[in-house]
Amino acid sequence: MTGVLRVGNASGFYGDRSTAWREMLDGGELDVLTGDYLAELTMLILGRDRLRDPDLGYAKTFLRQLEGCLGTALDRGVRIVTNAGGLNPAGLAAAIGALADRLGLAVRVAHVEGDALARPDALTANAYLGAFGIAACLDAGADIVVTGRVTDASLAVGPAVARFGWGRDDLDALAGATVAGHLIECGAQVTGGNFSFFTELPDGGHRPGFPIAEIHPDGSSVITKHPGTGGAVTVETVTAQLVYEVGGPDYLGPDVVTRLDTVRLRADGPDRVRVDGVRGTPPPATLKVGVNNLGGFRNAMTFVLCGLDVPAKAALVRGQIEAAVGTEGLEFTLARTDHVDAVDTETASALLHVHLRDGDRARAGRAFSAVAVELALASYPGCTLTTLPGDATPYGVFTADAVPQADVPHVAVLPDGTRLPVPPPETVAPAVAGPTPGTAGPTPVAGPTRRGPLGELAGPTRRGPLGELVGARSGDKGGDANLGVWARTDATWEWLRGWLTVDRLAGLLPETAASTVERYELPNLRAINFVIRGLLGPGVAASTRFDPQAKALGELLRSRIVDLPAGPPAAGEADR
Repeated sequence: MTGVLRVGNASGFYGDRSTAWREMLDGGELDVLTGDYLAELTMLILGRDRLRDPDLGYAKTFLRQLEGCLGTALDRGVRIVTNAGGLNPAGLAAAIGALADRLGLAVRVAHVEGDALARPDALTANAYLGAFGIAACLDAGADIVVTGRVTDASLAVGPAVARFGWGRDDLDALAGATVAGHLIECGAQVTGGNFSFFTELPDGGHRPGFPIAEIHPDGSSVITKHPGTGGAVTVETVTAQLVYEVGGPDYLGPDVVTRLDTVRLRADGPDRVRVDGVRGTPPPATLKVGVNNLGGFRNAMTFVLCGLDVPAKAALVRGQIEAAVGTEGLEFTLARTDHVDAVDTETASALLHVHLRDGDRARAGRAFSAVAVELALASYPGCTLTTLPGDATPYGVFTADAVPQADVPHVAVLPDGTRLPVPPPETVAPAVAGPTPGTAGPTPVAGPTRRGPLGELAGPTRRGPLGELVGARSGDKGGDANLGVWARTDATWEWLRGWLTVDRLAGLLPETAASTVERYELPNLRAINFVIRGLLGPGVAASTRFDPQAKALGELLRSRIVDLPAGPPAAGEADR
């Protein structure tokens, strides 16, 4: 089929803007509206829900959102595809049917299952399925398709497969649609949300609209948004999302390996960015499996240390708590938020965060928090806490492994109840060795900025924050952190690619120095992507880091004062 498929997205995570479904349906023309609810932490939350009630395990908020706009979607012929099914796609499909009956609406609901794997030692274990089960449901006439754990991009790729009739061998088209799906999967992040240069947005980033991908029969697309909505769609906002939570140039998926180093972006009018040139290769023979386990129990207390002798005060608290509860599982983090000669208590204070993780709920609970409170009159001068004593809470640990695609029973359950097996791809990529860690930057090439042999500046420099010249976006994948950095101009890129090596990153962000770091270049995007292995420990659900998902890591890097090439700050996308 020819024409353009307009795929919008109304949810980037479980808890996203509740009115987005209504805004997207009322804002303009759409063919398909998607909703992404699943993340590694979400699967843990849903797993705990299911422990309490086996009929749960799906994103309950989706039902509330759908209630107010199901009739509108049916009237306008907008089909809905969502992974809100989580651990129980059949249960959510049945709940949607019951909702439609209550509203007096006739709706054809299908769902995709097979991702849940039998792992008796795990709370949840789910393979990341691809797009062809979704496509089969749409081909069978479904108005709504509910999935469990599919790749986020598959929510957009599946409708494109159904519309354009792509097969398993249409690798470039599948890769192009995968990029489109990746760009819109996080909702407003591609329309100006969480954008390094938010002050340059027309509305200052106050309420970015949700995105639309206009997907073409060859897999190319235009990323845009409804007229009159906030934020912006520019080459830079799209670049920021494209480097978010990815690894190397080979972006592995169940249906195709997408070559991110082939992606081309160019402005296509106001709030329109064309995405083309994407190439794909056969997918791997295995599927990623996300596994969640309950890791134990955790608790935390925070002490305020005001004025003089902050390190000594922190040492006193540490010794007192260790003497009372033992050292096992304790973690102390001193945040030096205090200022010298401050005029008020808050700016004169540092924060000592004390965390305890243990398999024993009693030890991690009141036995720990009560000890902290008992120090109120028996510790350092000015002792006070920001936290009340409380019980421990369970935490989860996320790990990932892989299973052969052929071992996963990918099934499309059609609106009439027919169960249609979805065969795995016949052509898969051979196994390859992993990336070489710690890759240094390239040898700098001749260009307008003179440099020494290691990328250091040999010409005039000025001191300033790195973020004057580059944008960044960072995030988490299990225990690993991803940090994407892009240059705003060609001249800055020519400097950045030789300057920002793994060693220099370690100097700017010392917390990364002990980690294995992989560095990848994406010249078409003027971007470098770093994968920092193990920085987040056992993952967000168990992390005691101040920034457990590494969301602020990119902005920390941008804030560092460095030697920049002399001259005025970058002028945005003027040389695109």
